[in-house]
Amino acid sequence: MLKLADSHVHLDAAAFAEDRDAVITRAADAGVSTLVLPAVDAASWPGIRALSEVNEHVFPAFGLHPMYLAQHVPEHVDQLATWLAHGDAVAVGEIGLDFHVAGLDPQQQREYFLKQLELAQQFDLPVIMHARGALEEVIQTLRRMPGLRGVVHSFSGSEQQAKQLWQMGFHIGIGGPVTYDRAQRLRRIVAAMPLEFLLLESDAPDQPDAAHRGQRNEPAYVVDVLQCIAALRDEPQADVAATTTDNTRRLFGLDRSHR
Repeated sequence: MLKLADSHVHLDAAAFAEDRDAVITRAADAGVSTLVLPAVDAASWPGIRALSEVNEHVFPAFGLHPMYLAQHVPEHVDQLATWLAHGDAVAVGEIGLDFHVAGLDPQQQREYFLKQLELAQQFDLPVIMHARGALEEVIQTLRRMPGLRGVVHSFSGSEQQAKQLWQMGFHIGIGGPVTYDRAQRLRRIVAAMPLEFLLLESDAPDQPDAAHRGQRNEPAYVVDVLQCIAALRDEPQADVAATTTDNTRRLFGLDRSHR
């Protein structure tokens, strides 16, 4: 069985309330034995930590997601520093900018994003970034803050933007969207990009692959993403699995300071 990593899954979501343990078991049975869980707001941090404490496959990340701006208050940034100081977080995330959703104040988003990038620098942690309708600004912000590392998850930008990111040392997270025939630009990027900067992800319960269209997504379905990417690159699935899993574990320090 191939060993896979899901670099982005929201296992704490209410959609998994009834069968969370079974979802984790199905993932492990499919070979997906590394699960990185990014937070969306301060209220989600305790549940994510609790999941990581009882399951050896689960690794926590803590952050303030731009789409949940209404739930954030400035004090949460100070609280985030305390949570990161605990030492169990493998990343600061999910953080970033979203200029696609109406009603999310851009300046407030920028303030939270910058403060969390500074925390990532302070604690020497990678960042898990959301960048929708804002990728160019995210890239320019990262250029002004050297020394950061991380991933832009659910990448949906241009080939030029992808190249800028990996040339800066950042990874690109790819999930279900690449399996749709209409995603021609994304498929071209995935087929040609250096494999050492590619991470597999589910973003479950959201963004199912084409085979599970309209269903709740699960980390086990990362196998479908792997199969699609290997076919696009005309490379053995075993090679893509090994490299992307190594990428995930290296980026998040899982073979160094974590189990």
